[in-house]
Amino acid sequence: MSSKFTFFEPIILIGGGPVSASQIDLARRYATKTIAADSGADTADAMGLDVFAVLGDLDSISPKILAKNRDKVQKIADQDTTDFEKCIYASDAPLYLAIGFLGGRLDHELAALNVLAKYPDRKIILIGSEDICFFCPQKLRLDLPQNTRVSLFPLGEVTAVRSSGLGYDMVGLDMAADARIGTSNFSTDPIIEISYQAGPLLMLLPVDHLNVVVDLLLVTKT
Repeated sequence: MSSKFTFFEPIILIGGGPVSASQIDLARRYATKTIAADSGADTADAMGLDVFAVLGDLDSISPKILAKNRDKVQKIADQDTTDFEKCIYASDAPLYLAIGFLGGRLDHELAALNVLAKYPDRKIILIGSEDICFFCPQKLRLDLPQNTRVSLFPLGEVTAVRSSGLGYDMVGLDMAADARIGTSNFSTDPIIEISYQAGPLLMLLPVDHLNVVVDLLLVTKT
């Protein structure tokens, strides 16, 4: 890798999975620059997005789009990581709005979730057609409409989960991917609070609440 990109504002990170115009419109409310992960450059081009850089091992980008963006391409010949992960470790940004990583192939989705767990200090929001997914801060306070779907999913051992303002509140609950999980919960109060001691914990919310999560992550210290 020849250089690392540094951004001082949120960026859009686009992958090669399904992407809709509404997802792009959502992301562009908070970011103006776009990085493409390999064939995400094809998607960006089809959606009329100008990319700042194209990162990856370049094994799936089309020759036409590769030639069009040749001066923006940085090949990272690392076969131990996905193109999504390459984009994360090859750049610094206060927030990544990642589209084209949820939906489509399940193995690609799982790999994207793995990146969230591996880089808990990075502020990354995966934006899908129905949901957003992000690494849950150890202390979280969110203002949500009542009866909003709230899901927590552990990717490893997560200890002492506590919550308030949910239909099924937790008091010092331990979670694990092969044990207790916390999907399909819902908010009952205007303010929900969640805390836990340690572990990789993901949070999923309806995509309509992206603005709340953007505000949360931009002020949360790691």
